[in-house]
Amino acid sequence: MAHTITDETIEYVGILAKLRLSGEEKERVKEDMARMLNYIDLLNELDTTGVEPMSHIFPVTNVFREDVVTGDDGREAIWAGAPGGVKDGGLKVPRTVE
Repeated sequence: MAHTITDETIEYVGILAKLRLSGEEKERVKEDMARMLNYIDLLNELDTTGVEPMSHIFPVTNVFREDVVTGDDGREAIWAGAPGGVKDGGLKVPRTVE
């Protein structure tokens, strides 16, 4: 099925994508979009009977480490290196607003 992409569709997509396209760019985008839709139609013709849907081609596993409470957050070591020092539990920094 050949897809015809209208100028209005390209204008609308351009607005959504916050793009300013020249006339030449709009024509190229129309051709590209039509090719993409035609390729999707070609893929839709494939027999996928028995093929299980998936979101990733590789198994997804949790790669995060286990949360372990150590009892020390290293705050004292961080504060020791603060050039401005510490005041009321926070780092002192130079004033930035007059």
